[in-house]
Amino acid sequence: MSNLLPFLRSLSVTFSDEAWRQLQPALTEKTYKKNELLLKEGEICQALHFIENGYCRSYYDMDGIEKNTGFFFEGQVVTNISSFGSNEPSAYNIIAGEPMSVIVFDKKILFDIAGSNQEIEMLGRLCVRRFAAQQEEFSKLFQIYAAPERLEYLEAHHPKLLQRVSLSQLSSFLGVARETLSRIRKRRIAK
Repeated sequence: MSNLLPFLRSLSVTFSDEAWRQLQPALTEKTYKKNELLLKEGEICQALHFIENGYCRSYYDMDGIEKNTGFFFEGQVVTNISSFGSNEPSAYNIIAGEPMSVIVFDKKILFDIAGSNQEIEMLGRLCVRRFAAQQEEFSKLFQIYAAPERLEYLEAHHPKLLQRVSLSQLSSFLGVARETLSRIRKRRIAK
């Protein structure tokens, strides 16, 4: 849990040692093997996951083809924000892309603690805001840029994605065929 407290304090500089102590019952360390699900489509999301090591991706299945919607790396929180907040079934899966170590925030315990501690309640809001901002960043990527510019943006702002995610998964995320992505990359290298 050595990375979690600095992350929480980066969200809220006023996060006290007492709030950290009170948060402990909601936290559990967990490991996932590569291709193990953190959340399955159709389930209700009951947790936030802070990634200590490894990465995961969110995806849904469309006619037998996986469509990647997001990638999450060390130092980030992953969840299905709409399922977590509304108690509706998740429309997508979250799966480990490599072996992962995470800290799980249990939703029920977290909400119980937040009900009596304003610092933790505010921290929860800030954490969800950070996650939503990341989702919005990727959403805008698809609204504003064509595939070559999306790749350029990822190279500049999210190099981990290009270094650790397979070409097939990256092409699915960018919304292009794998062959098209290979051509785009070759053209960029040739420049």
